[in-house]
Amino acid sequence: MNYRTDLAMERTVYPGGTGAGVSIQTQQDGEAVITWVHIQTAAAAKRLGKPEGTYWTMMHPKLPILTPEERIDIARQVSQTLRIMLPPQGDVLVLGLGNRRMTADALGDRVVSGILVTRHLKDEMNPSLRGVCAMSPGVLGVTGVETAELTLGLVQRLKPAAVLVVDALAAMETDHIGTTIQLTDTGIHPGSGVGNHRQGITQEVLHVPVIAMGIPMVVYASTIVRDALKTILSKEKDDEEACEMAEHLVGQAMTDLVVTPRNIDELVAGLADMLALSINSALQPMVTLDELTHLLH
Repeated sequence: MNYRTDLAMERTVYPGGTGAGVSIQTQQDGEAVITWVHIQTAAAAKRLGKPEGTYWTMMHPKLPILTPEERIDIARQVSQTLRIMLPPQGDVLVLGLGNRRMTADALGDRVVSGILVTRHLKDEMNPSLRGVCAMSPGVLGVTGVETAELTLGLVQRLKPAAVLVVDALAAMETDHIGTTIQLTDTGIHPGSGVGNHRQGITQEVLHVPVIAMGIPMVVYASTIVRDALKTILSKEKDDEEACEMAEHLVGQAMTDLVVTPRNIDELVAGLADMLALSINSALQPMVTLDELTHLLH
């Protein structure tokens, strides 16, 4: 089966997801489950279909319905991990990927609108503030320009210490839509989760560290069918046999339809604010979360 997902955590629970070259650590933090996946060899990367590197995932089943105060706590945890992955000094370019005209793909654009940009204020700003610039380059179908090409031009001109890319992701499990945050130091291949492969935005392409951040906003329709079939078949067969039969039946059906929640507008708006707050906190550690909220609202 073609395991198309942007989440390394999901890929590890399917055949070939564990074994040599893959290290997995999981911990419970209240209702949240935090997972570190380290892909350490080229063979493991090929087996999982994910680049070598580190993947940090937080899954919180109530993330879409948390109170603002609870989301600030999540933002604080995300910012702490992001700070570990980013270089300690130097300007950072924040890119919001996706199509702002499609709500399920507009997460990156919405996040960028909440970023505290400071690079243009270098002569005036407090020395404790880090230089940050941000933009949403759009998608190839709208601009006619590959996002990786545009990003490379920006990096060559601006010379940031790192690039932080934010994008909506695709999941294999419906439970992970809007509930799971992934950070990785491997960069990103835009559209890979839904089979729309574009040139990667990675350290190999840009020659600076690239951190990718995202939340799943879509899932394949075939995944929903698969889960329903497994539930029905497991009543008459053991779990392994039910799983194999469900995979076989789904493999013969259409696999290019994707599904998103009906409250996607509200979901994207709330989660984008949370991610923006976590990024601002990671990039400006000398500014409190309360001060950041005041500066941007």
